[in-house]
Amino acid sequence: MEQKRWLFYDKVTAVTAARTAEKYTTTSLHFEAYYYATEQFVVRVNLICAVQCTIVEKAERTTFKALNGGPQRLGVQLSQDGDIIDVSGVDSTIPNGLVQLLQAGPNLLDRTKRVVGESKSVVPLSQIRLLPPITSPSKVVCVGLNYSGHCDEQNVPYPKEPALDWEVELAIVIGKTAKDVKPSEAIDHIFGFTVAQDITARDWQKGRNGGQWLLGKSMDTFCPLGPAVVIKEAVGDINNLGIRSKINGVLKQEGSTSELIHKIDFIVSFLSHCVSLLPGDVILTGTPSGVGVFRKPQEFLKPGDVIESEIDGIGKMKNQVV
Repeated sequence: MEQKRWLFYDKVTAVTAARTAEKYTTTSLHFEAYYYATEQFVVRVNLICAVQCTIVEKAERTTFKALNGGPQRLGVQLSQDGDIIDVSGVDSTIPNGLVQLLQAGPNLLDRTKRVVGESKSVVPLSQIRLLPPITSPSKVVCVGLNYSGHCDEQNVPYPKEPALDWEVELAIVIGKTAKDVKPSEAIDHIFGFTVAQDITARDWQKGRNGGQWLLGKSMDTFCPLGPAVVIKEAVGDINNLGIRSKINGVLKQEGSTSELIHKIDFIVSFLSHCVSLLPGDVILTGTPSGVGVFRKPQEFLKPGDVIESEIDGIGKMKNQVV
């Protein structure tokens, strides 16, 4: 039976329409854009950086390119394994990267939403290769010792302020410039969240560089991000998300963002008093307990190992050590 469907631009109207139809189911979604109301449910069609436009329950932003070559594209995906709406391919004024889109401001974001709503160019996921959703940000800031369990496994006191530093981490993506903002204002400057794998060369971190962490954290291929950036409106309670990592299918880290010593709003505010945070900047917020260096005996990554990192409501990322 064909299902009736209506398109709305605000959630309240869509929910009202769905309830009028006497059937309403709450759904967990990812990106702000449009709302579909049917006789059975309301679905928010979320905007991301490399993905498809169908009536599904969530969407994410990422970049991609065709398997047979060609330029990088910016797209929107409305389900975790769904096809891709080729946003920048439809409108040449839309940049091929999320950082550039955020830097361009709200007018271009609105234009991107309209392209998603029209769904003129949908590319099968099987025909493309997903790329990191964020590339070449002006800065990546890492907050160390920010999970209570990670402090406990090292037997160190909880820091009174953030300590800038295989670890699964919640990553913040800045949406608009933040300078000297209050904690209550911080959320207005956040675009969304993604998953980060904070890879560390412990020998360089601990001994080979005079005790400075920079080289141990910033070698080529370190800090993978993905699989997409989920806008803040669709994440739910950011301070109560399950977070975990596996190595070769074996669970190594499992925690919750409720363990964060310094919460998201405080971190953004604190950093904005140190440096200007620009659109596309990335902030890693710390890792839960279970990292290899503090295991007994110690465990370290080796070629062929598969790292799988996941945060509830944001996504799962898998990479192999080569």
